[in-house]
Amino acid sequence: MPEKDKNEKLVQEDTKMTECVGNKDNAFVYTYSAQSNKEIEKIRSKYLPKEESKLEKLIRLDQQTEKKGQAVSIALGVIGSLLLGVGMCCTMVWNVGIVTMIIGIIIGILGMGIMGLAYPTYKKLTARERAKIAEQMIALSNELL
Repeated sequence: MPEKDKNEKLVQEDTKMTECVGNKDNAFVYTYSAQSNKEIEKIRSKYLPKEESKLEKLIRLDQQTEKKGQAVSIALGVIGSLLLGVGMCCTMVWNVGIVTMIIGIIIGILGMGIMGLAYPTYKKLTARERAKIAEQMIALSNELL
């Protein structure tokens, strides 16, 4: 099929807005689609620098105050529950004698104590982080109000 017929066939078959640039022998064909333009804009927006609004900054700062406390309290909870599990294993599964049972009870109580410290630790660390950025949060929220 000659090159001329291919270009004309492409223009005729395409249901999208199509335009030919140049003369009939040497035509450049391009197609515009609103959907492809949206896709291009979506990809392009990933690479543009993000502008953070004041409300987004306020939300981000508020969420940051809790992250450190959450991480530490989750770690304490996991460690405490593992110790409690080891203590239970010592008393019920590895019950070799009275010494193993006593060690298991001590380890289990220690694990429960560590789990009990998780929430107060979270509250204390979160309060400390909030105190650090309190002035900035109040100033930012006053600007938004």
